[in-house]
This record gives sequence, structure tokens and C-alpha cells, in this order.
Amino acid sequence: MTELTNTYPLGDRAVRRMGYGAMQLAGPGVFGPPRDHATALAVLRAAIEAGVDHIDTSDFYGPHVTNKLIKEALHPYPAGLTIVTKVGARRGDDASWIPALAPAELTSAVHDNLRHLGVDALDAVNLRVGGIHGPAESPIEAQFTVLAELQRQGLIRHLGLSNVTAAQVEACERVAPVVCVQNAYNIAHRADDTLIDALAAKGIAYVPFFPLGGFAPLQSQALSEVAAKLGATPMQTALAWLLHRSPNILLIPGTSSLAHLRENLAAADLVLPADELATLDGIAG
Repeated sequence: MTELTNTYPLGDRAVRRMGYGAMQLAGPGVFGPPRDHATALAVLRAAIEAGVDHIDTSDFYGPHVTNKLIKEALHPYPAGLTIVTKVGARRGDDASWIPALAPAELTSAVHDNLRHLGVDALDAVNLRVGGIHGPAESPIEAQFTVLAELQRQGLIRHLGLSNVTAAQVEACERVAPVVCVQNAYNIAHRADDTLIDALAAKGIAYVPFFPLGGFAPLQSQALSEVAAKLGATPMQTALAWLLHRSPNILLIPGTSSLAHLRENLAAADLVLPADELATLDGIAG
């Protein structure tokens, strides 16, 4: 069984562990329209045709660009598709990223996501906090409570967190169930190792963003050497390592290219022998 068909719970749903992140469908800097509108739609449809049933998005990608593309390409949505969005930021006219965590802003963002995705309830909403350099240890229960109330109203099915610390996860769990945590993590940057294991013990999904390094792509001689031995690309190998790292890891690599999409999805079939896996484990050492 490949990791593309292997599943893990996301709330009351079982989603395939290889998903798709829509961020790169927006224009340069995740701002403005896509470079190629038709290709953006084709990538989304190809992902679904390949078996992807978990799409990550946000209304502040663009802004509003990726959600509108998802609706145009896929609505009415196929049965079993889970779309996870996030709130907690907005975009300035200069493409800046601005925190938007006031109760009215969070509520408005949820309604914007509902409208632009064309749904009556959002499958899952992540509260995005912290800064561009990582999580900030500060209270976020008040903001999470706003989303929990919208969940009670039936507008959100499941709640998650993004860019958070272990203490913040625990605090929010006292407000409402947390079904997923989305933090920066990859083969070379592994500060969340302990958190991943703790979440796995609770049955909570961990969704790494920047699984391939983000705006600074992964560079590692060891990674390249292992990839060459396996007949794969370094990026495929890095994705395969994440799938091996823990069963609660759900991947959402993004791309605006059909060829790159196929390459990412093929990483689900990559087998890592024990000796090569040990080499990869040591990259962050």
C-alpha cells in the first residue's frame, strides 16, 4: 500500500497522507492571480484525479485567489474531499502579511472562506498565529474560542492550529478538540520532533508546511546522494522521509505545475531502505 492510499484521521474523516497545498497557485509572493489560470485549474483537477482527498488553502492566499480557483475547478466537490483553510491574517495592498486576530476579523474570515469556497460549512479551520520566524509563546485561547463558537454554530466542522507551540496546543485543547497542527517542519528543520510524537499519541494529525524548505529550498549533500541511489529527486526523497517519520504526518506539498504535481505524488511510492533512512535521519544532527 502506498502512502497516497494510506490514510490518517483528520477529525472524523480519514484522509490520504499525500495531499495538496494550494498556496503556490496564487501569483508571485502568494499575491495576485495565477501566472496561468487554465493550468491552475488543471493542477487542481489532476490532483483529485490522482487520488488526493485533502487540499490545504486560505483566503489570504492571493488574497481570495486560491479559494476561488478551488471552487471553479472542483465545485460541486467530490464526496470525501476535505478542504482545510486557515484564518488569522490578511494581506496589505503591498502584499504584506498582517495579523487579523480580532474576533470580528476571525468571524469575517470564516464567512469569506465559506463564500469563496461555496460551502455551508468548512471542513476544518486552522487558527494561524505567531510570526514569520515561527511561533510566539503567547495566549491564544481567546482567538480559538471565537472559532469554537463558530463551530458550535455549524459553520466549521473541525478546528486546528498553525504556527504554534506545544503549550498553545494544550491550552486550546481545553477550549475545544484540536484535530491538526500545521507547523514548519522538514528533514533539515526538526524542532517539532517532540511535538509530533506527542500529537501522534493523541491521534492528532501533524501537517508540515514548508516540507521542502519553503522559500529557501532544501540543500543537503546527504539528501542528494541518497536520492541518486534511489533514482529519485532530492525533493521526492525529502517528502518520502516525512511520510516515514510518523504515521500522523499529512503532507500538503504545493505546486502550480502539472509535472511537479506528478513528481510530488510519486514520492508516496518511494521506499526508503533502512540504511538510507538512517542517513536521512542524521541530516538534522
